Amino acid sequence: MATVVNIMLIDDDPAEELIFRAQMKKVVNYDINMLYAASIDDAVAMFGKGASVDIVLLDNRLGPGEDFRESAPRLRQSGYIGPIGVISSSLTDPYFQSFAEYGADFRIDKAEFDPTAIGFLIQEYAAR
Repeated sequence: MATVVNIMLIDDDPAEELIFRAQMKKVVNYDINMLYAASIDDAVAMFGKGASVDIVLLDNRLGPGEDFRESAPRLRQSGYIGPIGVISSSLTDPYFQSFAEYGADFRIDKAEFDPTAIGFLIQEYAAR
């Protein structure tokens, strides 16, 4: 029987939910339960209702002017202590070098997000 892993995707683009959900279905050795939140407020509300989450995948840009430097600390302030991964279509901005200072545990380019990468992230961050 495969290990169940709860992964929350926080992304304001519903198309991304479909793409990520399809990738997660292809992961072997894990049964992934993907939760989706379209905003930090939605995610915080889900945590408040007792959502069990092993890993958060946080889109770098949620709404105008907001990036993970604002949103990751809000997740931490809400009480979430698990791993947070920042996902972005580009990791070239210099602020990605200091992702840990804002409460994130890892960063990953959306182009690199595939079933193999998901399995690695689960092994590295959820299997602790």
